[in-house]
Amino acid sequence: MKLIVATCQFPVDGDVERNLRFILRQMKTAKARGAGVVHFPESALSGYPGVDMESFRDFDWDRLQKATRQVMTLAATLGVWVILGSSHRLSGRHKPHNSLYIIDDRGRIVERYDKMFCTGERDGSTGDLKHFSPGDHFCVFKINGIRCGAMICHDFRYPELYREYKRRGVQLMFHAYHNVRRNPAKQRKLNIHGIVVPAGMQVDAANNYMWISATNSSRRASSWASFFVQPNGIIVGSLRKNVTGVLINTVDTSQQFYDASSAWRDRAMRGIYHSGVRVRDPRSEARTSL
Repeated sequence: MKLIVATCQFPVDGDVERNLRFILRQMKTAKARGAGVVHFPESALSGYPGVDMESFRDFDWDRLQKATRQVMTLAATLGVWVILGSSHRLSGRHKPHNSLYIIDDRGRIVERYDKMFCTGERDGSTGDLKHFSPGDHFCVFKINGIRCGAMICHDFRYPELYREYKRRGVQLMFHAYHNVRRNPAKQRKLNIHGIVVPAGMQVDAANNYMWISATNSSRRASSWASFFVQPNGIIVGSLRKNVTGVLINTVDTSQQFYDASSAWRDRAMRGIYHSGVRVRDPRSEARTSL
């Protein structure tokens, strides 16, 4: 089974209409380059509160819904799937979700992932939790027979999530980020996010034998550019930092990659933490003697 993936980036900001123009344009570019699915960054359509705009106070949710429907209509017209980063309004005084809409090639929302591990302190006064309510579900869906999953940004810090997606048979992960507007001078000294995130995605891909499409906003100064990882942990394509672009890669499940843990991964996932056959030997059990 094959699937051509477009991993997209553009300078996301708080202007929904501006974001929409980038999204529609990149959908058309991706389709022209043969893509079957188009993947956008975290909060790509709505903008990211606390970074792209101060908060959701006076936010025009009706305008966001109208823009979302335009994306859905174009998805149906082009016949492509779209993984759309945005914000999902809840009822009453509840804070919205930080979400990825899964839009199929007929223009329907078939699933939605809500960021489970939002950043911030326990009291909800900082980070994502100042603006968002966390989600509580895994998001698994199929495109062209390929089992896919979705996650957002800080979720990557919790390898348990990748392991659970592996347990559910996911082969391709759409992981959306928004890590921009960093101080360039500080980044030159130590861009910790630019170091940790690509490395983390490589480890998650290799440890779980999974393709990963990792998107990021290209607004200056971004910590890293969007990239794509094979199941052996190798980054096979990357865009340029701070530059709008569309990255094309093909997922082909018939390909075989090096997988160091293939023989024993399922066993570890069942809580059996050794390979081979354990021996019963007093010298094995005496761990404080030579």
